[in-house]
Amino acid sequence: MDIRTPVSRPGVGERHPSFAELYSPKLLTVLREGYGLADLRADTISGLTVAIVALPLSMAIAIASGVPPGRGLYTAVIGGFLVSLLGGSRFQIGGPAGAFIVLVALCVDRQGVDGLILATMLSGVMLVIAGYLRLGTYIKFIPYPVTVGFTAGIAVIIFASQLKDLFGITLAGKEPGELIPKLVALAHGAPTANVAAVLLAAASILIIVTFKRLRPTWPGILIAVAIAALLTWAFNLPVETIGTRFGGIPRELPFPALPAFSLAKVQAVFPDAIAFALLGSIESLLSAVVADGMTGRRHRSNCELVAQGFANIGSALFGGICVTGTIARTATNVRAGARGPVSGMLHSMFLLLFMLVAAPLASFIPLSALAAVLVVVAWNMAEKHEFMTLIRASWGDAVVLLATFLLTIFRDLTEGILVGFALGAVIFIHRMAQMTAVEDGAPLVSEDRSDFGDPARVPYDARLSADKDVLVYRITGAFFFGAAAAVGSVLDSIAERRKAFVVDLSAVPFLDSTAANAMGRVAAKAKRQHIRLFITGASPMVRRELLTHGVRPPLVRYRETIERAIADIKSHASSELAVDALETS
Repeated sequence: MDIRTPVSRPGVGERHPSFAELYSPKLLTVLREGYGLADLRADTISGLTVAIVALPLSMAIAIASGVPPGRGLYTAVIGGFLVSLLGGSRFQIGGPAGAFIVLVALCVDRQGVDGLILATMLSGVMLVIAGYLRLGTYIKFIPYPVTVGFTAGIAVIIFASQLKDLFGITLAGKEPGELIPKLVALAHGAPTANVAAVLLAAASILIIVTFKRLRPTWPGILIAVAIAALLTWAFNLPVETIGTRFGGIPRELPFPALPAFSLAKVQAVFPDAIAFALLGSIESLLSAVVADGMTGRRHRSNCELVAQGFANIGSALFGGICVTGTIARTATNVRAGARGPVSGMLHSMFLLLFMLVAAPLASFIPLSALAAVLVVVAWNMAEKHEFMTLIRASWGDAVVLLATFLLTIFRDLTEGILVGFALGAVIFIHRMAQMTAVEDGAPLVSEDRSDFGDPARVPYDARLSADKDVLVYRITGAFFFGAAAAVGSVLDSIAERRKAFVVDLSAVPFLDSTAANAMGRVAAKAKRQHIRLFITGASPMVRRELLTHGVRPPLVRYRETIERAIADIKSHASSELAVDALETS
């Protein structure tokens, strides 16, 4: 993979960042830039907004994971604070995540709560080591169909895990963990469904969906849970609540303590710790990328992994569960106007305040309402549009997607990711072999050519490189998931001060779904910054892949050559100048 531009070579004259610069928390960056009362006021509002969203979610995720709701709150308070304090992202919100429900529940079932806490601490150590070894860059290489597949698979499992509480079903024995036996057991227990629980769940879903559509800035989840708790208390409804199952939530943080430790226990929980670390790194970096796309800022992935590691260690010391970056809460933080990591730190402090003050009220929250919250979360995280787009995109993407999705549901999340990644690599090699045979004039690796006698060679045009309004970038070679992270980050940051941006793909024989998704993020950012984006020289196959993934007008304009794109840019600029002249005359 080669990226070329007529501007100076990348890296020439640049100083390599020091260790301290690479691992300095974003909090220090924000403070050095200047942090005033207006910033603190904005972060206070956004932190409170996120805390209101995180309060019911943290309890619901803990309960669905097979642990008391208080452990979810410990995770959000301690883990969330450390993620923001030490992290490499300005806007990341850490806490318990729905993606971990399956893994945590299995770990609790096999190893008990003590084993879960030990596995969480070990995963934190692994994340710290991975961050200091700078492995965060390689985690970005996971193919896009794999991330969509395992996210959709997790969504299905979360949905299935909430059916029992959603309908208030009573089972004769323990609820099975596997999907098919679980559904069979729930079908047999269907006659025991609780009408009051069903009505509360339906009302909660209706309230959440209505507020999201009509009043998206209002905390629909908290309002739904509060109304359900009020109805349960006022009418003494015969439904299971946090109080009846768990005796309420604690009103204080526990003292930190090391988990039970022995060599045999470490060996027993080690596979769970690896799974926690793998999923935590993927989820946290995906969340940081989402925040980057929404704000135009850039996170430092290895610093973020170190912060996630220390957050998991801290959470385990206080009896919490796995911590990771949470996409929905991070996006809420950005939309609420956060200025920096102080917002995430305040979100944890507000949660602690809520826990100290409102603990008695939480006893009346019906479990069916919390199940309704997670059902909505599962529906939103399923990425249904992206799933269907990849199914239609190509047989290779569909195979990787479905293999990851089905293995995640019926086998194991880690196995789904590993098999999906392996399939993605094999299919990429197959595509490259096909491309070498079919694309006669577009080799995957360009051979050296003479400076003389080459009809394709054109004189160097310094004016094109020096144009302060237009930037031309040329990508050479296969643009696939292994290079998408690096190329996407370059394209995402390079055109910030230009009015027009031209990306030439004439030397790209192949582009996969991960690369198309990266180009889509670049196009969305260009639109937000009012930059006109042109793609030139794309072959029919490359263009079809881009169009399939939404990289289409008006986000981007396609032209045959760089010269044609430059001409259109200049004519547009001339038209704007003429309009300005008429308006000022």
